Amino acid sequence: MTQIHIRRFGFACGATTVLLYLGCMLVMATVGRNGTVLFLNSLLHGLDVSSIVRMNMPITEVLMGIVQTFILGWLTGACIAAFYNIFDKKAD
Repeated sequence: MTQIHIRRFGFACGATTVLLYLGCMLVMATVGRNGTVLFLNSLLHGLDVSSIVRMNMPITEVLMGIVQTFILGWLTGACIAAFYNIFDKKAD
């Protein structure tokens, strides 16, 4: 089988997680606190987030969140690609 390019796959996963982060920001900006709580509660299978949702976030925290989300997504994608490549070699 073909090997996965680790850095490219990592970047794709990082970019995807940033899109999810931005989507969450869009939900919070458009539906307000109650809509955000309803959305997150249904997404998290009944976990009640009403006591921890914070609607007013400083821009520095938002930017750091985007960067951290990208890094975690990149690392996850890179690990998936690396493990895939390692185990694919053993299958030959």
